[in-house]
Amino acid sequence: MQPIQWTGNHMPRSDDRYLSIMSLTNVEGAYRFHRGFPQYGVTPLAGLAGMAKHLKLGALCVKDESYRFGLNAFKVLGGSYAMACYIAGRLGRDVSTLDYGYLTSDKLREEFGQATFFTATDGNHGRGVAWAARQLHQRAVVHMPKGSAKIRYDHIADEGAQVTIEDVNYDDCVRLAAKEAGETPNGVIVQDTAWEGYEEIPARIMQGYGTMAHEACDQFVAMVGAAPTHVFVQAGVGSLAGAVQGYLQNRFAGNAPVVIVVEASAADCLYRGAVAGDGRPRTVEGDLQTMMAGLACGEPNTLSWDILRNHAAFFASCPDWVSARGMRMLGAPVKGDPPVVSGESGAVGMGLLDAIMTDPANAEFKKQLGLTERSRVLLFSTEGDTDPEHYRKIVWNGEMPS
Repeated sequence: MQPIQWTGNHMPRSDDRYLSIMSLTNVEGAYRFHRGFPQYGVTPLAGLAGMAKHLKLGALCVKDESYRFGLNAFKVLGGSYAMACYIAGRLGRDVSTLDYGYLTSDKLREEFGQATFFTATDGNHGRGVAWAARQLHQRAVVHMPKGSAKIRYDHIADEGAQVTIEDVNYDDCVRLAAKEAGETPNGVIVQDTAWEGYEEIPARIMQGYGTMAHEACDQFVAMVGAAPTHVFVQAGVGSLAGAVQGYLQNRFAGNAPVVIVVEASAADCLYRGAVAGDGRPRTVEGDLQTMMAGLACGEPNTLSWDILRNHAAFFASCPDWVSARGMRMLGAPVKGDPPVVSGESGAVGMGLLDAIMTDPANAEFKKQLGLTERSRVLLFSTEGDTDPEHYRKIVWNGEMPS
């Protein structure tokens, strides 16, 4: 069985200029925007008191994003906010002045016209962009990497987007989407990764993800009576991880939780950068073969990387069996705890936490993290069963045993 790899953060700090992206004011703006949607509802925070006792922890809660806007994943939060901010900018207005009624009206079409939003995705982000484009009467073109699940393709197509599955990996799909956006009149790329010259939209996407972090922290404090001491957050390009880390750093300034960034071992670009220790990002090339499709990204978001290098405490690289274990544990938890239907990219934090707390091979990691019976842990289940057939193979049939 392939082992879990981990490292502490020993990188030199930068000037931290990107932390302000996730300021409380900026996150509140995105939160206010999302609350204006009729589909909005706070997603549940599952309190797993029985699991916490089993793992010898003080508290364990899981934010369940399978209920988000009826799309079974959190990604729509970023795409919808970034697209609205783009439209507001083109109109010379602040996004706070554009409510849902206006954004979905014929008046918007008259004043703004119609743009084509391009993106690359394994499924969840593309579905969110397609859904938002449909709500706003805009166009969407979505490119998916080779090996993408047909059902995820179908969900995007059902939202009215033009969808293709390309014979390249995720990062090459991003380049294709950017190229086509540049060649299309009123074309714009909406991607949750950043590179030099492309930063504004990724920053808005990260702020959109802040809605989830904001909700989770409010719910956690209300449920547990105190802030989390440890937060496990998964990463592909790192946009979510950087958004969560940035929000926590701003909300709990001076006493932020210990954050563990969790990646698929087949696409662990952030972990590799942390191991190198010089503060420069690293990339992973090739097919990036992992069942954690949402984390199969080999090139980091430069904005998020800067936040993480300054503030994340640990980075972990996890084989697929870690996620499979987490899926089964969340789906069939300790008696009395609510079940959480968590997909391949959503459950890896749970699997890692269990491996740290129960496997002697990870004793040093547990010690370094300071996980004890007084620790209060927050996890993010970022997607539900977005590929139901594969979910059942793992949870019902025992595929990918640990």
